[in-house]
This record gives sequence, C-alpha cells and structure tokens, in this order.
Amino acid sequence: MMNYSNGSLEDMIATVEDKKVSRKNNRKNRIKRPMKKWYQLPYAGETERPKGIDPAAGSWPLYYIRRNRKGQFISSDGKLIKFDIENPDNIDFCKELALVKKTLRNVTKHQKVIADYWGDGPATKQWTPIIDRLVDTYNLSPAQSARVIAAVQAGINDAFVVTWYFKYLWEIPRPNQLDHNLLTVICTPKFPAYPSGHSVISGTAEVILSYFFPTEAEKLKELAEENSISRLYGGVHFLADINEGLRLGRQIGRIIVDILRGQFDSNGKLIYEPVLKPLHAELNPPPYEQVIPYTPRARLCDLPLLPE
Repeated sequence: MMNYSNGSLEDMIATVEDKKVSRKNNRKNRIKRPMKKWYQLPYAGETERPKGIDPAAGSWPLYYIRRNRKGQFISSDGKLIKFDIENPDNIDFCKELALVKKTLRNVTKHQKVIADYWGDGPATKQWTPIIDRLVDTYNLSPAQSARVIAAVQAGINDAFVVTWYFKYLWEIPRPNQLDHNLLTVICTPKFPAYPSGHSVISGTAEVILSYFFPTEAEKLKELAEENSISRLYGGVHFLADINEGLRLGRQIGRIIVDILRGQFDSNGKLIYEPVLKPLHAELNPPPYEQVIPYTPRARLCDLPLLPE
C-alpha cells in the first residue's frame, strides 16, 4: 500500500467513518452543507457564476445499470439500486475545507507530481493504458481482449452517468468557491464537486479489472486510491468527495461484475475465466509520465494556482 505524508487513505476514511457514527448517534450535532449551491458561487479569481459541463449527462444511456419508467436506477433484474453514498447534508464542509487548506499548506513536491499526473485529461485518460497493458501482459485472445476493454469502458460510462446524476442533484461547491484565497495545485473543474468523478470511475475500474485479473488486485487498488487522493493533493476536492466517490465506484463495479459472472456462451461455458497465474503487469504510475503522449493541461487555466 502506498504511504501518503498526510496520512493513508485508509486512515482518512476511518476518521470520516468515526465521524459518521458520531453523527448518527447524535443528530443534534449534524452540520448542514453550505447554504449556497455550486451554481450560485463564482470560482476563485472569477466574478461570474459557473455554467457547468454536460449537466444532463446524468440522464444519458447506460450499459449495465438500467432505469425504470420513473427514471430511477435499477439493476438488471429490475430492483431499485440504493447507491452507497452519504447524503451531503450529513457532511461538515467547514471541516472538509479546513482539511483541504491543511493539505495545500503541507503539500510535497511528490504529491504535486501525483496531482498533475492524474489531473491531466479526463478521468479515463490514465485508466485506458492500464487496461491495454493488462490485456497485452496476459496475452488475451482478440475476442477476449475486446470483451475486457468493452466491459471496463462501459462500466466507466455507467459510473460517469451516475456520478453526474449526483453532482447536479446536490450541486456541492468546490473548495475554491468557498474560499477565494485558496491556491490549488491543479485547475479546478467547472462542475460540482460531490462525488469525485476520478474516485468513482477509479473504484469501478479497479473492481472490474480485479475480476478479470485477480492477481493484479492489490496494485489496482493502490492505483485507484492514488488517483482518488490526488484530487485532495490538487486542492480541487474535499476528502468526502473522494471517500464517497471511491465507495460508490466500487459498488458500481460489483454490480457490473455480478452481471459478468452470469454470462455464458452457447455451450454453457462462462464467457470469461479470470486469469489466475500472476504475470505482474507493469502498470503506470510510476513513472509519472503519460503513456499516451499528451499536452498537459492540469496547470493550464485562468484560476489562481500554487507556484510550481
């Protein structure tokens, strides 16, 4: 497991879980989320309110998860899905913002590298080469290669749709909308914070790929958690966005894996038999260089950033 100078992700999650238990035991101490929503607050260095990116993406078509006639998310057998994500009304965003500030005050050079790496491009940017490297390392057949790639990318699509549904349902502001003096490591995305899209799709990709390649599960877990925590290092997400996003993404991944486990060919054989022989695929990072050449954009924006 990777070590983080601000404490491990597990430690941070454990702390938040303790707080959840305390809140449930004492409802009088519940702290409400910010009164103003994301669309009501300009970003640091700006005067106009944000307009958003693909605000209707939460209604887009899905591949594994379905919707009923009411537009509710349902499983393949028609049951309503109760997504594993905390209502933001139960989150203390004053404390969340304080943690972001503390992280940025103490951010290390290596943490900046991590934030820049995972922050370049959309959240799929770094996972696509990971999928390809696993397919190549384990020498899958053409049909199996197509199946693995399609399963993971379709799962990521579903994860994004669910993420955007919740982002625009709750419209939680970004850290630098609550504090205009906040200098971030990377550019803050122009859509709501909660939950973190990087965290959701990382959790989903981790679980699906761990089903196909179980001997790589520990490395995939590390990558998913590093991708997630990079958003805190970058100063663009609260820890709650990350914790809840990763948990939600893993739930979506499990839903998809349950479907994959029930798919058989015309001979009654399971379509995909997980590879049990460890071949130790070399999965980036490290090194913290984009596998597919790319012009870095993480620090190219008109918002105030920390000096490099």
